[in-house]
Amino acid sequence: MIALLLAVAAPQTAVDAERAFAADAKTLGQWTAFRKWAADDAVLFWPQPVNAQAQLRTLNDPPRPVEWSPSESYVSCDGTVAANTGPWTRPDGSAGYFSTIWVKQRQGGWKWTVDGGDALETPRPTVKEPAVRVASCERKPRGAIGVAPKDAKSADGQSRDHTLYWSWVVQPDGARMFNVLLWTGERYDRVIADRIAAPPAPPKP
Repeated sequence: MIALLLAVAAPQTAVDAERAFAADAKTLGQWTAFRKWAADDAVLFWPQPVNAQAQLRTLNDPPRPVEWSPSESYVSCDGTVAANTGPWTRPDGSAGYFSTIWVKQRQGGWKWTVDGGDALETPRPTVKEPAVRVASCERKPRGAIGVAPKDAKSADGQSRDHTLYWSWVVQPDGARMFNVLLWTGERYDRVIADRIAAPPAPPKP
């Protein structure tokens, strides 16, 4: 009975998971919530890629968390992988956007595996209900999409049915690209194309 109740309580969609994650940031603490919802191999950009669980263990929760909500969600045909994106705001009034890859877990619920974003001068609008787009289930791709060789500064992944594909590349200066492609039944549409500038160089001593 307990297992059944836990299964029912688990977020059913990546949008549900994103909202629960954001709510936990307010009640549990920002970095505590990040750790709770992160997969063991989840990646953050600091600005170079780091293991999220290891990095987050070194951080103390701020008094007030960042607030965010999804405005768009892209989901593979088989429902196992999703990409959410939307606005965030900090307590100091600064704003930006996030993009997060979510993977459905075998035991139910979701965990995020890649999280990034950037600041913006003009905030993105917050929406009450995000736009959800599911990949076509027609004429599914027959194999994995071709990708460049992986190294320590790039990675990619896709749903088991190959209808959602994501990738990131980080340059030595911290600039990075993050892309999400969604299958239409005939081709892949690039639905997220984040281009994050390198962070300012630290002042010389």
